[in-house]
Amino acid sequence: MIWRYCKGKGIRMSRSRPYQKNDNAWVEQRNWTHVRKMVGYQRFDTMPELLLLSELYGYLRQYKNFFQPTMKLQSKIRAGGRIQRRYETALTPYQRLLESGQLRSQAEKQLRQQYQSLNVAALRRKIDELRDRLFRVVENKPGSEGIQLRRRGIGISIQRWARSQVLHQLRTSP
Repeated sequence: MIWRYCKGKGIRMSRSRPYQKNDNAWVEQRNWTHVRKMVGYQRFDTMPELLLLSELYGYLRQYKNFFQPTMKLQSKIRAGGRIQRRYETALTPYQRLLESGQLRSQAEKQLRQQYQSLNVAALRRKIDELRDRLFRVVENKPGSEGIQLRRRGIGISIQRWARSQVLHQLRTSP
């Protein structure tokens, strides 16, 4: 869909910026903070899982953009053998966008209305509920042999080797 849009508008697309071979590391960092910490490394390949993921990402997008502040690196100075980093004040992406002054007044008004309509506690509860529903669907999927994956906090799941240990114990127990 993005490819067709860019092609129609005459925008040249590539996988990364020229001469910036480490761009993928920045994408992978976001995959960790925005995806893997929230839903783990399970394989989501059925339609119910896809629908739950889509709904979860909709709420997660609002939570991350409106309520999760990020720190932006302002400067990096080498002093002897140490590197001193200075960061800007932590702001949410929503706050950074408003401060940029690049929005039309109508778009800014819509964003402010959307922000005013959100409740961070209700949003977080909805995210946790959808995440739990998603994990229940995965646990009850055919082929999982009824093994329940332990959930130890946000985004923490049993490692592959631990899962194989559990399966081995189940097979060898009488």
